[in-house]
Amino acid sequence: MTVDIRVIRAGQMYRYYLRQTVVGDGRRPARTPLRAAQEQAGVPAGRWMGRGLAALGLAPGEEVTESQLRNLFGERGRHPYADRIEADRLAQGASPKEAFKAGALGRRVTVTGVDFVFRPQPSIYLLWAFGDEEIRLVIEAAHERAIVRVLEWIEDEVAVIRYGTDGIYRVRPPGGLVAARFRHYEARSGMPLLHDHLLLSVKGQRLDGTWGSVHTTALYENTVAASALYNELVAAEVCEELGLATEPRTVTPGRRPVMEIAGVPHELIRWTARRSNQIATCLAELEHEYVTAVDDNGDPKFLPVVSERARAKLERIAARKTRPPKKEKARSLAQLRADWKQSAIRTSGVAATIINSLLEHARAAAAAIRARVATVVDVVLAAADVAATVFVMNEGGRFHRRHLLAEARRHLALVLRGRRRDPGLDDQVVAAAISAHCLDISEPKTVRGLEVGYRLYTARWALSDLPARCRPPAAPDPERRSPADSGEPPAPLPPGQDAGEWEAPHIPLQYDRAVLAGAVVREQLRASTSTAVRGRAYDVVAHQQAAMPEQLLAPEPADPEHDDQEQEPGRREALDLTAVRALRDSRTDVEALDLTAERLRHLQDAFTAAADRAHTTMDRYTRRDDAEPPHPAHGDDQQAHRPQEPGPHRGRDAGH
Repeated sequence: MTVDIRVIRAGQMYRYYLRQTVVGDGRRPARTPLRAAQEQAGVPAGRWMGRGLAALGLAPGEEVTESQLRNLFGERGRHPYADRIEADRLAQGASPKEAFKAGALGRRVTVTGVDFVFRPQPSIYLLWAFGDEEIRLVIEAAHERAIVRVLEWIEDEVAVIRYGTDGIYRVRPPGGLVAARFRHYEARSGMPLLHDHLLLSVKGQRLDGTWGSVHTTALYENTVAASALYNELVAAEVCEELGLATEPRTVTPGRRPVMEIAGVPHELIRWTARRSNQIATCLAELEHEYVTAVDDNGDPKFLPVVSERARAKLERIAARKTRPPKKEKARSLAQLRADWKQSAIRTSGVAATIINSLLEHARAAAAAIRARVATVVDVVLAAADVAATVFVMNEGGRFHRRHLLAEARRHLALVLRGRRRDPGLDDQVVAAAISAHCLDISEPKTVRGLEVGYRLYTARWALSDLPARCRPPAAPDPERRSPADSGEPPAPLPPGQDAGEWEAPHIPLQYDRAVLAGAVVREQLRASTSTAVRGRAYDVVAHQQAAMPEQLLAPEPADPEHDDQEQEPGRREALDLTAVRALRDSRTDVEALDLTAERLRHLQDAFTAAADRAHTTMDRYTRRDDAEPPHPAHGDDQQAHRPQEPGPHRGRDAGH
């Protein structure tokens, strides 16, 4: 996810933001004015944004001063010009209490704002880092306009001010919101990372002109949808302006692919991932400690496998443990760009000719993709795919409209490959998914539950073609070692894992099941529609078969003899399927769209066999649980079997 969020408390504004964030994450010298510190750090001044600026006497694009930040975010929500207002009232004869109240924006609050961090995909900021001045300006302009558009969407569709008993009533701030934007150029590791901090104030005006506080939970809930919108907007503008295209690439096996600029080598992206490698090494150690931890009685302290929820928490711990210190010496952007290019030429393993002509290389790949992929968006098929994916990936098959909206934006980004779409197309897909595939199961007990955004849905159909989720395997023996000779070439070891050590067991990720569920629904849709509609559906699937630039030719078909061979005893592969192999090899999910009914039946048998093996390995834990009451465990870890609901989480290499 390329949009992160965290709350801003009054004390944090002094301890962190005014000392470091506003000066490019450097160390601001004591008693140095804000603008002078920003010039020394080589970062531009902060700028005000939002439609709510007029009510405060500010203008969009106006420079952010230290006193304004201190009043609005550090003094528990006062007017940016509170000092001036208070002095004027005192001069008019008002009491100190009346003067102080005149500079306040409603009630004083502890949480004064939220910090949104916007950053484009790595392939985009690599073009920004290695390109010429014109490319840099185009990418920065697209980045800024995408932030403006996301902020407008938050103002129109997300932000609410609560009022009434227990805040059961909500109203959009009619005048909009107020935010301060600060530009940064590099990550903590020193690698290129174009990103902006958007400090969004929680203060907003109600319909009667009084000031209230924006509900921060609503902002958190819609962070994934905001990230999907930002990714789509910035990629579309960069591709249209520079003649590029996007492609899906898998970063973590089993997880959702990300859309990157076609033609930017993977080696360059890995070159920027120093922090990611450090986090992965630390995460492997934490997972080993997690699955082998025992209490005083020698019983497992946590669940014997690493669930998605537990992995997310361990990953945050690993990020904190490996966090490097702030940079000590500031460099100008021109010096940074020169140093980055030299470092990439020396250490990335990519030829200097490709780095120096990265834009031309990406344009050649884009031309090949655009020649093969037509811009066809079928709302009916998109709705089925979005509904199936959200149904599988959310807890208990229950979800809200915001989950459908985020998935619809991801689907459109996958299909359009960097082309602009018509405004409102994502809402059309969501409306079609709700009307055709979703069942409203809301039982509202409050006024909030009656709102459109908080209606609870599930799927109208049952995915009977897919078996139930496999139970987790048994806990590994800390003293056990892997067999010396398994008859297969050894798989690559995770970072930090020595030869002979077993790998920490994980709950299977849900995205693979979500892709296959979408295929099942599309097959059912094709079987139940007319010949004309079925033909149109297959045409759309053919349009989406776009290979990656290094695989411009169609992937070679797997050897059918290998698929038909019986597996040796003890070496059964859970997903022995040609389409799934293509999914893994090409690092994209579009090949899975062409699954046939026969292949789906084979897939069901494979999942069933995997479930049977998992049930067998869990027998001893089931018998133990039936014989004695379970030992208390951490509350969060007891929910590890449930898939993680999409929501705010840390992104790669943000360094904040």
